[in-house]
Amino acid sequence: MTDADETAALQRARELIAEAERIVALTGAGISTESGIPDFRGPQGVWTRNPSAQKLVTIQSYLASAEVRRAAWQERLRHPAWQARPNAAHRALVELERTGKLAALITQNIDELHQQAGSSADIVVELHGTIHQTVCLQCSDRRPMRETLARVESGEMDPPCRLCGGILKSATISFGQALDPQVLARAQSAAESCDLLLAAGTSLSVHPAAGLVGIAADAGAKVIICNAEPTPYDHLAAEVLRGPLGTVLPSLL
Repeated sequence: MTDADETAALQRARELIAEAERIVALTGAGISTESGIPDFRGPQGVWTRNPSAQKLVTIQSYLASAEVRRAAWQERLRHPAWQARPNAAHRALVELERTGKLAALITQNIDELHQQAGSSADIVVELHGTIHQTVCLQCSDRRPMRETLARVESGEMDPPCRLCGGILKSATISFGQALDPQVLARAQSAAESCDLLLAAGTSLSVHPAAGLVGIAADAGAKVIICNAEPTPYDHLAAEVLRGPLGTVLPSLL
């Protein structure tokens, strides 16, 4: 695509945003890479560089192996989310919300950078949960992640639940776990009722999140996709924009 083509695509996408009355944003790991949080499947992704790391976020491996859990807790201690700050792409979505057009901000991310940027908790739908809390897999007790990480730092390599002794993990959706039905239903309802869906920084390769694009398109919504790499849903998009989201989203919104 030439520079002229990219400029024309950006202008057409701006016109779609201006015409829309009810926008839903769907964000993925690509919106947080400029905040220092690597994605998973990109050229420098976590699993691209270390395929074995996927075991740490697979529920069957996590439940079966204390060694995997110990390694997972060490990864949580080092997670870049603790130092990350929102970037221009996150702030652009805050500005979109202030126009009154953004009905929902559905995110596959677990870092809470949207909320830190100023997005209203009322519109943020965390499909894959949050790393900022822990959950007991036996009694469902939830605690701040910082509280449990302090136990790890003090020597508890695989800290059990304080209430029942069950296995703790981050309050995120691991591979092999189903999404919260209520959260998914809320996301699907938002996709069905919007007149424009903006997908930003997501490979659209993980379901059911990726399927929200098809739901919106089937309901008659326009789709704009902003992602560094091609996605399986590009053919449904009215416009596809490439480039760093910290530049693309502020220019678009």
